[in-house]
Amino acid sequence: MAEHTKSSITIEAAPADVMGVIADFARYPEWTGEVKEAEVLATDARGRAEQVRLLLDAGAIKDDHTLAYSWTGDNVVSWSLVKSQMLRALDGSYSLAPAAGGKHTEVTYQLTVDVKIPMLGMIKRKAEKVIIDRALAGLKKRVESGAATEADPV
Repeated sequence: MAEHTKSSITIEAAPADVMGVIADFARYPEWTGEVKEAEVLATDARGRAEQVRLLLDAGAIKDDHTLAYSWTGDNVVSWSLVKSQMLRALDGSYSLAPAAGGKHTEVTYQLTVDVKIPMLGMIKRKAEKVIIDRALAGLKKRVESGAATEADPV
């Protein structure tokens, strides 16, 4: 199995509120920084995204890719790469765990990236760490600012 990078952060909100922001792909360009466009291509019976097209601009990595999402209960979402111009693999997950009696959420983000161009493993892990840290910081800021989605809860 490929190496992965993992990091966690505590967000001052209930898990359902955090997952509501994670599941609202249309608003990713408002808070993620790297995602310039997001389009849900397919949904499951509960209305959760199953395939999402993302236009990414993360400096060295600019890509138009499609991810397949799977949902485990209400607190875990994982994804894997369907197609991409630059990436060979993009597998990740958000896992949410209630903390402080459900008033806070421990969010763990795990990510594995493999690019089609040769890249040292050390540089790849550094890029994964930057992506994860930015995503977690953006998620925390978005959720705690109260700018959460108006959509139905997941």
